[in-house]
Amino acid sequence: MSVLSLKPRRWLPVLGFVAALQGFSPLAVAQPQGLPDFTELVEKVGPAVVNIRTSEKARSQQQAPMDPQMQECLRRFGVPVPRRGQPQQPDDDDAPQRRGVGSGFVLAADGVVLTNAHVVDGADEVTVTLTDKREFKAKVLGTDRRSDVAVLKIEATGLPTVKLGDVNRLKVGEWVMAIGSPFGFDNTVTAGIVSAKARDTGDFLPLIQTDVAINPGNSGGPLLNLKGEVVGINSQIYSQSGGFMGISFAIPIDEAMRVANELRNSGRVVRGRIGVLPGPVTKEVAEAIKLPRAYGALVQRVEPDSPAEKAGLEGGDVVTKFDGKTVERFNELARIVGATKPGSRVTMQVFRNGAFRELPVTVGELKETTTARAGESEAKPERISPFGLTLRDLSDAERKELRVKAGVRIEEAEGAAARAGLKEGDVILSIDNTEVSGAKAAQALLSKLEKAKVVTMVVRRGDTSNIVLVRPAR
Repeated sequence: MSVLSLKPRRWLPVLGFVAALQGFSPLAVAQPQGLPDFTELVEKVGPAVVNIRTSEKARSQQQAPMDPQMQECLRRFGVPVPRRGQPQQPDDDDAPQRRGVGSGFVLAADGVVLTNAHVVDGADEVTVTLTDKREFKAKVLGTDRRSDVAVLKIEATGLPTVKLGDVNRLKVGEWVMAIGSPFGFDNTVTAGIVSAKARDTGDFLPLIQTDVAINPGNSGGPLLNLKGEVVGINSQIYSQSGGFMGISFAIPIDEAMRVANELRNSGRVVRGRIGVLPGPVTKEVAEAIKLPRAYGALVQRVEPDSPAEKAGLEGGDVVTKFDGKTVERFNELARIVGATKPGSRVTMQVFRNGAFRELPVTVGELKETTTARAGESEAKPERISPFGLTLRDLSDAERKELRVKAGVRIEEAEGAAARAGLKEGDVILSIDNTEVSGAKAAQALLSKLEKAKVVTMVVRRGDTSNIVLVRPAR
């Protein structure tokens, strides 16, 4: 009999004998692990999760008639729908209009509730409903749109509360669970895994990405680990249809609590600022400027009269550390600075002209940035070859308005310069980590470079600075 014709059960004694010799059981190795049981978590945490309804006063307005099939669908779910001929909006100008639904969870037994800022944003009235069906009018203690966190207060005592978890111990692939009110269905439980941590979505905080089903109404509800601890606040989804598509995001609870504590204490969040527009540092740029690796934040713009300008930070600099914290990705700079108390004097590490340097800076308070405009000049242009550049010196007025100490203005860009994206009006601040004081200095510097060498330039366009790699014509 061939080996291939043997039935699996005839091999079990042989496998058992070999396994015994090697000190393990084949049956134990093949034993599958069971899926997690969320029932105890729901019983434990569910009572601390609340439903949040918001309303606002609105005037009557004419609405388009609702599709009959949609009306029937809503009726099946118990949603009141006006019959044909009935007004779509209340006639009373002061009557509250139901506006939205969301979720939240109880932080403190005396009625402190945490949710998303967008859940209560613009609401005239906020109603919190507990799992025991008690309803309370909530007072908004504070909201922070940048982090999408809001703190509410209801007049109640002895409420069940949640336990907070450690986000740093949360692992990708770990099971998590969400409780909320999607589409108004209270205390709906969904589960999934952590898909990624510290996901950058352009928000002020890095987010937790999961595949937990999140839909409208889940916003503000807790994301829980298998210990029943809150590790995040469900905040948003990625969708091309408006519905859940397998990607959802939650605000890390440690970041949310820092914001919540400030809102509880003062009603607002104070963040630091230094007044720069950061940009990414690519591998190609890092190699060109001789930065050891691709990290940090490229300074594209320095706000006039800002803490950064007063500290001596310049366009084209790369901020690699701030207050002792390494800046790995450019968007981390705003988060690190934002978490620094205004008025603090700290040190930032900057890479400029091929070397690291330390710059002390006094952190200001976050506000809107302003921009600078370039001036005009009648200075004589100089043509630089083989780069196809026609340059001229900056006037004193231009340097003052651009807030730069040196640089040359491009009057014309052809050939290699044009292929690199340079154009008329750009200002070259440095060439291969050397500041250029004027057109003659730039010409002398470029003439000494190898003809086939890629040239690194820090270029100012409008109110932003970037690093440009220029490959000379051959």
